[in-house]
Amino acid sequence: MVFKINISEKSGKTYHLESESQEFIDKELHDKIKGEEFFPELSGYEFEITGTTDNAGFTSLESVEGSGLKKVLLSYGKGMHKRVRREGKKKVSNFKPKGLRLRKTVRGKVISEDITQINLKVLKEGNKKLSEIFPEQNQKKSEEKISEKPQE
Repeated sequence: MVFKINISEKSGKTYHLESESQEFIDKELHDKIKGEEFFPELSGYEFEITGTTDNAGFTSLESVEGSGLKKVLLSYGKGMHKRVRREGKKKVSNFKPKGLRLRKTVRGKVISEDITQINLKVLKEGNKKLSEIFPEQNQKKSEEKISEKPQE
């Protein structure tokens, strides 16, 4: 099973990689994991699992036990971003009706084979910076747009 891993720094920069490591299986949300367990160049790093998503797009919720799918009654927050239909000339920005709760499908907090994306947060940095480990992801977006334009 290939996991798409997103590693975020405190600065807000996110690095993407793919790993076939089985180290994530049976870990839970907010568990700590060492970098060398799933990618050898990340020795010295320590990460926290902040969130996961399965192949259908269902997020994991830390209040749901196990690794299966479950329907949970949610208010606004993680897993629930839906807005109701507005009638009349109500203000559109930041309109969240009070008391709106919907039953949504979420996945449990234990990582299984069904998970495809794992989000990690850096807790402890290693010897090399992430920008040195992933130099191809360190380019500015403006440089990428310039290089994508066809040359005449």
